[in-house]
Amino acid sequence: MAEADKSQVGLCGLAVMGQNLALNVAEKGFKISVYNRSGDKTDNAVARAQKEGLGDNLVGFKDMGEFVQSLAKPRCVIILVKAGAPVDATIEGLAQHMEPGDIIIDGGNEWYENTERRAKALEEKGLLYMGMGVSGGEEGARNGPSMMPGGAKAAFDVIEPIITKVCAQTDSGPCTTYVGPGGSGNFVKMVHNGIEYGDMQLISEAYDVLKTVGGLNNSELAAAFNEWNAAELDSFLIEISALILAKEDDQKPGEGFLVDKILDKTGMKGTGKWTVQQAAELSVAIPTVASSLDARFISGVKDERVAAQATYMSAGLEPADAEVAALTPEEKQQLVDDVRAALYASKICSYAQGMNLIRAKSNEQGWNLDLGEMARIWKGGCIIRARFLDRIKKAYDRDADLPSLLVDGEFAKELVERNDAWRRVVTSAINAGVATPSMSSSLAYFDSYRRGRLPANLVQAQRDFFGSHTYERVDMDGWHHTVWSDMNSADSITTSGYSA
Repeated sequence: MAEADKSQVGLCGLAVMGQNLALNVAEKGFKISVYNRSGDKTDNAVARAQKEGLGDNLVGFKDMGEFVQSLAKPRCVIILVKAGAPVDATIEGLAQHMEPGDIIIDGGNEWYENTERRAKALEEKGLLYMGMGVSGGEEGARNGPSMMPGGAKAAFDVIEPIITKVCAQTDSGPCTTYVGPGGSGNFVKMVHNGIEYGDMQLISEAYDVLKTVGGLNNSELAAAFNEWNAAELDSFLIEISALILAKEDDQKPGEGFLVDKILDKTGMKGTGKWTVQQAAELSVAIPTVASSLDARFISGVKDERVAAQATYMSAGLEPADAEVAALTPEEKQQLVDDVRAALYASKICSYAQGMNLIRAKSNEQGWNLDLGEMARIWKGGCIIRARFLDRIKKAYDRDADLPSLLVDGEFAKELVERNDAWRRVVTSAINAGVATPSMSSSLAYFDSYRRGRLPANLVQAQRDFFGSHTYERVDMDGWHHTVWSDMNSADSITTSGYSA
């Protein structure tokens, strides 16, 4: 086959995401070769391409060697297989057929250190490697996802003309950029998913408060979410939540709404857990994301929760949804407005936490990541796409060294405006026995961050009491230790340059 007739890119792994991304690439006018370990998925991809009139641009292969040889040099292969050992096995297979200068790009959700390990190993063979987070689910992969490539800059330069057309397009440009070196692309995608956990939990809490405290029915809930999506809460997750709430049971027509029939147990794939673990390693507070992860954990112990409800009902404590208070139309509307404000304020805190985590990792690794650019490429295609991401981009454009979105003038003004409503919602939920872990955590984060003095002085004194960890004083230099057990003694030790 002449070099000019070969495919411009290859894609290995034809599950839902891979197949849809391959069709997207073909639709944008690029010739793509596809391969899957099981040949039936290759056949399915080719059949779909033929059906959609894209057959000339998508060619299927069932032999990995032939697949690699079908690519124009430098050969570039995007792999979309399950993280971990399957990625290593796929890389090993591809590398046997590739030459120095060829490129492998992992488009899955992968631990960033695995990407760096693989890049180093492939570098010894002369191959270039990238980890590229792809967000948007099945629909995004087919019509335009957000793409977060990190790793070898030379590899990005080769793939850039393709992914800038394949990704989502917004008024700010294509939803991709060169994120940075090493595993930065995977890390940014991981934090994106952590923010996604927080967003989903916050929305579910808003739904719970309106339904349980306000007594709104599904039609009223869907209407409220549609109204929110037309204003500052405009986002993919709010949009689909309105559609979910309005969906009638399609398996048992005439028997109510589908969402009410879904078991209240939430699954997860690990990126939220990684985000929380990294925050702990870097000493970055992300309580909104952490509480959303805890909420998923506690949802998983369904049998225990059912038993606990019975235990407390027998002791005279009814669950929150045992009796919903009847509100007047005016009171309902006030609650809807308050929850809208509380959700938006909590969302600002959640994104601020995620951006702080990205910055901390960037500083640790020397990645020099552009936080405003990260917000920009999330404006379209990805799961957390939202109108206010454009305003996050502008906040970092105003001050690239902004310590937190919470101290940006515009966001600070909005938080002040929503402060009272935010507190009313959390208080009403607590009084009704409705758990709002992420909304409450966001409020606590806000209150802690804007307070010049916290009770950490007592915690540090306790640490010094039982562990001689020393403490600093507000009125003296150096580190100090006190013999706390003798309350009448003024004995203390002042040390210089010693920290806990």
